[in-house]
Amino acid sequence: MLVERATVQATEAGAAASWPFTLAPVRTLTSEGLNFTKPVTFLVGENGSGKSTIIEAIAEGFGLDAHGGRAGRKYGNDREKTPLGEAIGLEYTRAGSRMQTGPRSKKRGFFLRAETAFGLLNFVSGMSGYWDENLGEMSHGEGFLTVLETMFAEPGLYLMDEPEAALSFTSCLRLIALMHRLGEIGAQVICATHSPILASTPGAEIIEVGEHGMERVAWEDLELTAHWRRYMSDPDFYLRHLIGETGPA
Repeated sequence: MLVERATVQATEAGAAASWPFTLAPVRTLTSEGLNFTKPVTFLVGENGSGKSTIIEAIAEGFGLDAHGGRAGRKYGNDREKTPLGEAIGLEYTRAGSRMQTGPRSKKRGFFLRAETAFGLLNFVSGMSGYWDENLGEMSHGEGFLTVLETMFAEPGLYLMDEPEAALSFTSCLRLIALMHRLGEIGAQVICATHSPILASTPGAEIIEVGEHGMERVAWEDLELTAHWRRYMSDPDFYLRHLIGETGPA
């Protein structure tokens, strides 16, 4: 592991009263901090809950581009950090401190965010230090897996924001195997997800974010897991409230 704790440094009163500091999980991060105790951590929550905002800020705190990409590279024209990225502070393990204070070329990490990945991956495809395959000849999901299996390959900090957006069931299983292997070799993965499949990664810590703030939850107790189980066993339990009865007349 590289990062053992995230905190929010002192913010001005006016800033603390504005987004994203008004989000319940960010308020929890501000008041209590967030400890990382496992090599693989998932932030799970509804759209708008703040999980992606926190992932983005951690990326910026580590020195990664908020729009995605690998450590040691910037892909835009000196973009300003996000408000939370400006305020966040990361506390490192011994290995993380060595990486942070060593040469920039030795920093290892990657931020993959679904909403900006397509443009970024096409921009860097073919450049030295990335991958040899032509992503233009692959499906979106195949391209994601190529990037993940190429760039997430050694000890470093790997952040992902909803990677399941491009992945099939089988591809999600391949990503689970990759994340588990990264944890075993000393890397650290922090992932925001809606996927109960990814969140089932063995040995991972799951933090549920929402109006309650942030809470560590076992996979089987996740609201997300309960909803998917119920839906798969009885879709009409949900659909009848949206489109009426769906069974035979």
